[in-house]
Amino acid sequence: MQPARSLVSPTSHPQLEREVVAALRRRSAVGGSLGQLEPLALRLALMQRTLAPEFVEPQLLVFAADHGVAVEGVEANDAAPTHQIVGRLLGGELPLSAFAQAQQLELNVIDCGVATDLAASDKLLTRKIAHGSRNARLTAAMSPEQCQAAMRAGMQLGYRLRGNFSIYASLGLGADFSAALVLSRLADRPLQELLSSGPEMPRAELTRLMAIGQAALLRHQEAVDPLAVVAALGGFDVAVMVGVMLVAASRRHLLVIDGMAACAALLVASRIAPAVTDYCVFCRSHGRRSLDHALNIFRASALLELDMQSMDGTGATLAWPMIRCAAALLTEVVDDQQRELDFDVDSLRGELDENPLWHLDEPPPY
Repeated sequence: MQPARSLVSPTSHPQLEREVVAALRRRSAVGGSLGQLEPLALRLALMQRTLAPEFVEPQLLVFAADHGVAVEGVEANDAAPTHQIVGRLLGGELPLSAFAQAQQLELNVIDCGVATDLAASDKLLTRKIAHGSRNARLTAAMSPEQCQAAMRAGMQLGYRLRGNFSIYASLGLGADFSAALVLSRLADRPLQELLSSGPEMPRAELTRLMAIGQAALLRHQEAVDPLAVVAALGGFDVAVMVGVMLVAASRRHLLVIDGMAACAALLVASRIAPAVTDYCVFCRSHGRRSLDHALNIFRASALLELDMQSMDGTGATLAWPMIRCAAALLTEVVDDQQRELDFDVDSLRGELDENPLWHLDEPPPY
């Protein structure tokens, strides 16, 4: 794992931090404090190693996959099939589609493993590893080879990713349940915390889900390495996201994490390259308590709390203007004392080209 760790550089830079803090203080002295917008602006500056952070060609990435454990009834009885939700999203029939268009976010749905073949669309990227993962309660969700193929597909996608801002969200039957298993194992957190939607959840339903989840964890108790955990308990959406996140962070992109599956992917990526989390901000699209516990793993809170109960990615899309405003606080407010620092960011790309980890014709050496 050591080669990957060296590729994602920590954002810490004391000199730049002093410059940014000084600039923010000058703005506060004139216009008043802007609260949490100021530390967000600092984080953006450190990510891009500049006093003038900017974002180009922002992307909304929705990773779609079916999870074999869904046959155990881990979703609501009226839950729509994954392929139908994808069709509605691509057809502009969901609020997320409208919000993305209104915010000029390029929407792409990545088919990582939907059980049905999807109709072609210019917004659909096919990276299907298989037609759904297997039931983790009975067997491994995927083979090690499938897990490597999914990660490699994600890394290739990360290299082709335009711009420097991307939202990570997932959709698919069983996605949150599979993510809860991955988070519970890797973070050593009680499974109940990651399955409970809140006090309104019927105790009998939580007990039933716990029995399914504990059976899956027990069957795969030997899986402790991050990628072994993904292969045993996770989904193709998580594995592909891990690959994208690693490459995107190495290119100093901002990663906006929205939902349980995205949190699970980030946790896996951070076990491979810990500095990945330096490039993340967190959003939420629903108020389920399980997501509170997932965010607590990263000691994070969501940028916006809008009391929504919507699909993953919605909260992040609505937070995009806030992120733009945080960058504008440094770039658009007139300040005669501000100067651009000259950092050699291109040296990072040289490391990428030289390190054999990123030669995509070979399996990732994890």
